[in-house]
Amino acid sequence: MYRQMLLARAVDERMWLMQRAGKIAFVISGQGHEAAQVGTTWPMRRNQDWMAPFYRSIASALTFGMSAEDIVTAHLAKGDDVSSGGRQMPGHYGAKRYNIVSLSSPVGTQVLHAVGIAMGAWVRGDDVVAITSFGEGTSNQGEIHEAMNFAGVHALPVIFVCENNGYAISVPLAQQVGGLSVAARAQGYGFPGVRVDGGDPLACYTAAREAHARARRGEGPTLIEAVVVRLTSHSSDDDQRRYRDPAEVETLKEHDPIMLFSNRLLAAGLLTAEGDDKLRAEVKSEVNEASRRAEARPDPDPATAERWVYAEEAG
Repeated sequence: MYRQMLLARAVDERMWLMQRAGKIAFVISGQGHEAAQVGTTWPMRRNQDWMAPFYRSIASALTFGMSAEDIVTAHLAKGDDVSSGGRQMPGHYGAKRYNIVSLSSPVGTQVLHAVGIAMGAWVRGDDVVAITSFGEGTSNQGEIHEAMNFAGVHALPVIFVCENNGYAISVPLAQQVGGLSVAARAQGYGFPGVRVDGGDPLACYTAAREAHARARRGEGPTLIEAVVVRLTSHSSDDDQRRYRDPAEVETLKEHDPIMLFSNRLLAAGLLTAEGDDKLRAEVKSEVNEASRRAEARPDPDPATAERWVYAEEAG
C-alpha cells in the first residue's frame, strides 16, 4: 500500500513538471488523497468489480490496474491512450480493460454510472461491486442525491467515497456543506455513512473492506467520507494562495499522508530507512521509464478525429 502511495505521488509530481514544461496542458492533482484512494480501492477485485473515478483519482486508478504509463499517456493525449485515444482532457481516467468507467467533465455524473453498473449486476445476479469517488463539493450536486436515493431504495452493491479535502475549488467546507458532514447524509438514504481519517490508509481500507462485504451480502450501499488534505492548488490553473492563508497551506505539509504512513511503518519496524530509500528509488525509476515510453508513443491521427464521436455502422 505504501509503495502504491509513493507511485501515485511520483506520477503526480512528474505530471506537474511536464505541465510546467509545456508538454501537458492541464493537471488536476491527487496529492494528499493517496492514502484515502489506495485504502478504499484496495479491497476491490481487479477485473471483476467496477470503478467510476473522479478527476483526482490517480492513486485509485493505479490501484485498480492502470499503470504509470497509462496515466502519463492520457495526459499527453497520445493516439493509443487507453482512456480515450487522446480524446479526453487530462484527468479523465477510464479503461474498459480495467473495468474503469471514463468520467466526464460535469462533476457527479460518474456516481450515477456506478449505481447503474450496480443495478445491472443485481439484475443479472453477477458478483460485482461498484465503487465511485467524488469531492465534498460534488456531493451537493443533484446527481448525488438521485444516485444515493436510488441505491438505497434498491439496496444496490455500490460504495460511495467522498474525498473531503475541505475546498470545492476555492469555497471552504463551511460554505458548501450544511452540517459539515457528508457521511451524515447517508442516514436519509437508508444506509450507513462513516467518516474516516483519509490520511490513514488502514482506516480507509477497514471501512472499504466492510462496505465491500456488506455489498456482497446484499445489504446495500455504504457512504465513506474520507477527510483528506489538498496539498496543491485545485488544478494547474488555480493558485490557492489567493484564498487560503499561507500559514494554513504551510501546515498542510504536517498532514502529508505519505510522510505519516512512512513514520508509522518505521515506528512499527515494518520498514527501515534503507528499505524506504530502495522503494523510492524503484518508484522513481518506474516513473522515469513510464514517462519516456509515454512521450515516445504516437500522437493521434487527425483523420480519426470523428471516430467514437458519432455512431458508426458495422461493415
